[in-house]
Amino acid sequence: MSRRKSTERMRKVEPYGVETLPQVYSSDRGPAAVTAAHNGPAASIDVPGAPAACRGALTERARLQWHLRDGGDPAALAEGFLAAHGLALHDLSRPATAHHDGAGVCGAALYLSAAAGAYLAGAPATAPEPAPTLPDLTVVVYGHHPTPAAPAGRPASVWWLGEWAESWTRRQHADAVTSVRAAIGRGDVYQTNLVGHAAAPYAGDPLPALRRLGALPGARYGGVLTGEGWAIGCASPETLIEVTDGQLITRPIKGTRPATAAGRVELLASAKERAEHVMIVDLERNDLARIARTGTVTVDELFTVRRWCDLWQAESTVRAAAADGLGLADLLRATCPGGSVTGAPKRAALTQINALEPVGRGASMGALGWVAPGRVDLGLTIRTAAADGRRLHTWAGGGITWDSDPAAEVAEAAAKTAPIRATLAGR
Repeated sequence: MSRRKSTERMRKVEPYGVETLPQVYSSDRGPAAVTAAHNGPAASIDVPGAPAACRGALTERARLQWHLRDGGDPAALAEGFLAAHGLALHDLSRPATAHHDGAGVCGAALYLSAAAGAYLAGAPATAPEPAPTLPDLTVVVYGHHPTPAAPAGRPASVWWLGEWAESWTRRQHADAVTSVRAAIGRGDVYQTNLVGHAAAPYAGDPLPALRRLGALPGARYGGVLTGEGWAIGCASPETLIEVTDGQLITRPIKGTRPATAAGRVELLASAKERAEHVMIVDLERNDLARIARTGTVTVDELFTVRRWCDLWQAESTVRAAAADGLGLADLLRATCPGGSVTGAPKRAALTQINALEPVGRGASMGALGWVAPGRVDLGLTIRTAAADGRRLHTWAGGGITWDSDPAAEVAEAAAKTAPIRATLAGR
């Protein structure tokens, strides 16, 4: 019997029509290290955004995994699955009344791929995915162990990471920048974010490397999410969407320079970077306005320079009050994929991205974080890597405007991915 057939037979239909995919562990999905990590002890759980006091005591209660080929609405599936397991997120405009007492459900990890976000925005991606075993939606509900679990005692394996192979050459990347500039000249878009991909073979357990990535300085959404035959490590500093006590917050990042005194001055003085940044802030204001109470959208901070590893980045904070009855599904539909990794107008930029990028964005440029009663905290999966059992994958890019220089854009993408690759290699 094929693995696909056995999985289908074991699916259980939950309330709200949501299917729970069981935890099936098999040897045909790559090295055992990734699968073993998924089936490891609670102490290995380090989901981005999870409460710090709970990370060592979490235990998986239920899991939903979904691919675009499965059909359906991933936003509705996520909301329904969470409700079926004690996490009702149908009205985020109200403060949470629940508290967790250490015995019940703590919260859940939520991951949404870039392709799933594009699908929600009405612009399905057609580029081939470089790591097709990764799901497009994962929701993992966690409870607590009665007492915190002891750290895992697996012996360390030898770690080897091979050479990185890019999915496009520097020339092809630069040509894509030129194509975006031409589209801007025609009036098709104002800005488009271009992302490149690279993959490297590895041997050994990838989890320590991905955890090193999640521990990088400035990683607001640092951590790891694992599944059968795959793992995602995130070092993202960017908030895609946060909801606390009915308040919506997004913190778009746009504009990058080396973390030197001169780099900071250059970033602050760059008319190109500021224009690129303000366009995305306007886009995020529009996204939030679709799900906010009328007149409540404000910009708390504009173009504030902060540091991530060896880079300066410009960040803004946009806030609004959630509209009455706003549920998780509508929140995801309004905010995914993030404006800072798509462009403006968002749907036109997604169409161009689909035409220019040779492979899909996989685990990058999506959403990953934590949800709990009355609270959502999702990071945008930039500075993110994924293991599919055979190769590690990374993605990096930047926003293209009329003033973009192709060579400079290629160099910026390389600067963003350099600390990620060095960390994964153990340097």
